[in-house]
Amino acid sequence: MHFKWDYKPPTSNEIQAAEELAAELGKSPIIAQLLMQRGIKTLDEAKRFFRPQLPNLYDPFLMNDMDKAVDRLNAALGRKENILVYGDYDVDGCTAVALVYKFLRQFYSKIDYYIPDRYEDGYGVSDKALEYAREMDIKLIIILDSGIKANEQIAAAKKMGIDFIVCDHHMPDDDLPEAVAVLDPKRKDNTYPFEHLSGCGVGFKLMQGFAKSNGIPFKKLIPMLDLCALSIVSDLVPITDENRILCFHGMRQLNNAPSIALKAIMETCGLTDKEITINDITFKIGPRINASGRVQNGSETVDLLIETDYDKALEMARNVNEYNEQRRDIDKHMTEEANDIVTELSNKYKDNLNSLVLYDENWTRGVIGIVASRLTELYVRPTIILTRSGDYAIGSARSVDGFDIYKAIESCKDILENFGGHTYAAGLTLKVENITEFRHRFCAYVDEHILPEQKEATLHICGKLDFKSITNKLRNDIKHFEPFGPMNEKPLFCTLGVYDYGTSKVVGREQEHIKLELIDSCSSNVMDGIAFKQSEHAHFIKSKSSFDIAYTIEENTYKHGGIQLQIEDIRPSQEGMGV
Repeated sequence: MHFKWDYKPPTSNEIQAAEELAAELGKSPIIAQLLMQRGIKTLDEAKRFFRPQLPNLYDPFLMNDMDKAVDRLNAALGRKENILVYGDYDVDGCTAVALVYKFLRQFYSKIDYYIPDRYEDGYGVSDKALEYAREMDIKLIIILDSGIKANEQIAAAKKMGIDFIVCDHHMPDDDLPEAVAVLDPKRKDNTYPFEHLSGCGVGFKLMQGFAKSNGIPFKKLIPMLDLCALSIVSDLVPITDENRILCFHGMRQLNNAPSIALKAIMETCGLTDKEITINDITFKIGPRINASGRVQNGSETVDLLIETDYDKALEMARNVNEYNEQRRDIDKHMTEEANDIVTELSNKYKDNLNSLVLYDENWTRGVIGIVASRLTELYVRPTIILTRSGDYAIGSARSVDGFDIYKAIESCKDILENFGGHTYAAGLTLKVENITEFRHRFCAYVDEHILPEQKEATLHICGKLDFKSITNKLRNDIKHFEPFGPMNEKPLFCTLGVYDYGTSKVVGREQEHIKLELIDSCSSNVMDGIAFKQSEHAHFIKSKSSFDIAYTIEENTYKHGGIQLQIEDIRPSQEGMGV
């Protein structure tokens, strides 16, 4: 893949401000520049950033309707009503249901949970679920990670004598559902200081409010934070502000005192006795939690997440692991088929293909989101993958940096049965006969609104370094910026005019990676590096010509804590990047 390098050198005023902040912190100007790029300009702000504190979480009652939600929940407990905790079948939904169920179950026994079947129920509140609630004499449903657009279904439930508390974080319509309370920081009349909570995060705030109203110590909520971390990382919400606090302490919980269920999942991932990182959630733990809802039923995931017997949890985790293996096979096959379609479209439209809307009635519904993500990353185009479900087409959408795919889908809402989501990820349902018109209108919207730079794979460079600046202290200081994620990405640096020390070589089972030893013109340091899946550069590197690298600074686990550069891109020095 060819990357555009985006780097804006600091101005003289920014350099001076960074030096002043660095002096106050006792850190290098490089660290101060990274802080300032994140909007952190004072010593107090830096301390708050580097030391996320649970007491700095916002008061849950700042959120619209929180008082109504807590009052209704307390009334349900007082009247001994049957409560149903209802959620989506992805990681965010399942962790949200597990968190709320586990916490309330400590104080109340007349509580159950329901995860809709992706294939039988579909997304959101289904008629089947409402019938189940009626049969079980449910009086209150707490719906998590969905429900914000279930106006019709919630109105029908109200006539049955069933109240709803909605805990969602997706974009609402103009009219909110007739629930007892609608907790959603994306409401137009939002009063909450932070609008980017995950669905599980909104559920956590409800439990925080419930605990506060009943004099339950906050420390009883701390064991639930590992679930919050899983949801924040897996749902790709910004790891800033309150999410940073929840994720920071959730990762600490995951490493120091994980639940029985997560211990079992970590064993199936080969992560026992290892420090769990964000990447471990992204590539190992999260996909396994997701797999049940994609291949079977997400309720199996919640069964696992609330299990307290380790042997049972381990058996269930192995089942989920098997689902993940099945998901991988389906995912690979569908991605190959989708790539074939894109190749045909590219040949037909040449350079005028600004978006992708692909449909195959035989594709597996549970995997279309993964395929959409892969194609978006590969082709740098807003992508929608559609498959058939009865008389309808079900779609999953993913977007590129800076392009609001939710608005693009919303522009076609008159021919959609349902839709919802975020700026960068959304879902939709439409009649099969409307696919052609939808494709035409969606693609026309993208053609009109997408910017040329949004169609380029871009590396956002934080700073230009020479090798003498890259020290163990710098690497350790960068670790204090963790947890990394959206809006707090791992810092990416570049070094210009480097050379092969003479010992770089191609490695890997298929000779697809390059193991590098490099020098630059500013120091005598020999720097280790690894460039994954970039073996096409090997011949140039060995030619003794100079080249430029973009990289993150990592620990070299094979050299007892030394430094290794994880190289994201390599290009000949003479190309220039404006840096």
